[in-house]
Amino acid sequence: MTEPSTPLMRQYAAIKKDHPNTLLFFRLGDFYELFFEDAVVASRELQIQLTSRNKEKGAAIPMCGVPYHSAENYLLKLIRKGFRVAICDQMEDPRFAKKLVRREVTRVMTPGTVADSMLGSEENNFLAAVAAQGDRAGFAALDLSTGDFRATEFHGQEASRRVWEELQQLRPRELLFASSMPLFDTKKERSETGLAETPLDDWVFAPDYAIPLVENHFGVLSLEGFGLSNRPAAATAAGAVLHYVRSTQRGTLEHVDRIGFYERQDCLVLDAVTVRNLELVEPLFANSGDEVTLFRSLDSTLTPMGKRLLRSWLLRPSIDRGVIEQRLDAVEAQVKEMVAREELRRALDGILDIERLLSRVTLETASPRDLLALSASLARIPKVRDSLAGFQAERLRTLATSLDDLPELRERVDSTIVPEPPLTFADGGVIAAGVDAALDELRDLSRNSKQYLARIEERERQRTGIGSLKVKFNSVFGYYIEISKPNLHLAPSDYERKQTLVNAERFTTPELKEHETKILEAQEKIVEIERRVFAELRAAIAAEARRMRQSALALAEVDVLADFAHLAANRDYCRPQFEDTAEIEILSGRHPVIEQQTLLRCPILREPGWRAKGGVVQTVSSPTTSSSIRPPKTSLSSPVPTWAASRPTCVRRHSSFSWRRWDRLSRRARHSWELWTASSPASAPAITWRAAAPPSWWR
Repeated sequence: MTEPSTPLMRQYAAIKKDHPNTLLFFRLGDFYELFFEDAVVASRELQIQLTSRNKEKGAAIPMCGVPYHSAENYLLKLIRKGFRVAICDQMEDPRFAKKLVRREVTRVMTPGTVADSMLGSEENNFLAAVAAQGDRAGFAALDLSTGDFRATEFHGQEASRRVWEELQQLRPRELLFASSMPLFDTKKERSETGLAETPLDDWVFAPDYAIPLVENHFGVLSLEGFGLSNRPAAATAAGAVLHYVRSTQRGTLEHVDRIGFYERQDCLVLDAVTVRNLELVEPLFANSGDEVTLFRSLDSTLTPMGKRLLRSWLLRPSIDRGVIEQRLDAVEAQVKEMVAREELRRALDGILDIERLLSRVTLETASPRDLLALSASLARIPKVRDSLAGFQAERLRTLATSLDDLPELRERVDSTIVPEPPLTFADGGVIAAGVDAALDELRDLSRNSKQYLARIEERERQRTGIGSLKVKFNSVFGYYIEISKPNLHLAPSDYERKQTLVNAERFTTPELKEHETKILEAQEKIVEIERRVFAELRAAIAAEARRMRQSALALAEVDVLADFAHLAANRDYCRPQFEDTAEIEILSGRHPVIEQQTLLRCPILREPGWRAKGGVVQTVSSPTTSSSIRPPKTSLSSPVPTWAASRPTCVRRHSSFSWRRWDRLSRRARHSWELWTASSPASAPAITWRAAAPPSWWR
């Protein structure tokens, strides 16, 4: 960068110095401009024209820009490519700036902190951090768009490998680490992660700094209640995440109201290779659609929160028998009550993404329409709660007590914001009448302006005898009196000439000047008051973030359980049973994905690797003869109790099961099967069809 030669470029250089590793979007009027190397990079990545300034001085400065009102799309393109972007806005109206307009960086957008509109509602956008403490490795991840905050810790020689496995499964968009700690050993490992790497100063990962930061954020004296008291590496990683978010974002982070410590052994362990080979959430082959995944075949959820929870349950299935039985009880209760089940689903339909709307509120990026959407979603909670009252399942009753529709807050939102607010505050009109007395008074002045000008026009016509005299306004000259050239000799001496046209002259008067000042000040004050009232409303919502987040989590679980019940009823699924044996029994198993692809409703049993007796399939291997447990594609045969779905599937070659020790699931097939359809029978693997009366436990 050359030496800045103007006050504006000196201001730019000072701000850029504070944000050296970002692309600086510098607000100039109606554009965000980029200069020097930032401009070259942005021009190349965004495919926009690269220009320059100061050519006449022999030191051309590369520059490019995008309109501020459409900058969001350009920003997201850069974020998806792994860039960090600093947004520098004008902090005062240029019309009233005495010298150079004051500018400040209002937010820093990074891959791990931005809510990407291209991200599916069922996906999370995690920002992760890794911290090392001796032989311990801590891992923490935060989805800023939902408030989902989690941490874990590993120790021993396998710690690094297990952190690597967490990264592969969780797939965060950005990873934080101490600059002195090597993160990946090879370029291959770097390319496999596909995430943005952000090194931070080592002091950010110091326990003396990071752990108190977590305690202060949650307002506690100890992290024992979160399970982090004796896990310094995990707590340090969590502190690094909070430090980074606070340094890049505005707002209070009130929606990040809890952190959950988890152990891998608390859930069924699914490594990244198994998740990929089983096609749980993504297709294995590039030419396959999402419909071949287990997630799509089971997803009939009605809310974005429910979709994310379903995905989470598939990737981290519970192995707690009590939890699984409670979920199955909830599903069974809904299957038995068709009318109540459908009423519940109708009540859930229309609820928007409360978690992400709430995050916009606490991060101070929410628009008036976001607040109305949040209020409308909360307004549907009473119907959901009433629908849950028709079921006797313990889990559903517990969830019903967790639903809070915040009636006072909803009433305040609905009474403060007009039903159809404009997109921006530029021209006002966001806040409803009767909310602020000063605002109503200024609006009356602005609305009555035309009537006032009409009275002036009529009075001046009578005074001067000029019938064609007009009082007008434009944004350049303000209010003026226009008189045609033939009538200029009738213009009074107290008229002040303002502009000369070909066929007319424009004048002003002290009265018009005074009125113009009042009108312009009124419009500015209207916008100022509306922004203040909106900020107060947004702060009031943020103060209730904990209650809203609790309701959102409860709604997500209600939605997933209702989804399972809906599928079980419509597809004739039945409840699986736990057996304390080393065997698994499958009768008339159906593959949920193939069934939806081929519209088959027939029992499917693949022949190799399985023994059938009286229509019941039994496993061949056991924990003592198999080093890993190898289930079929969707694993609904045995993990269905874990996933709380219902019916078994067909089995596949190169697969085996064990029920007694079900803490880890892996699949290492020698080759992959593609889903076949009825339209291509020649390519279908051999199938044996069997039918038999089900045993009593299966009914």
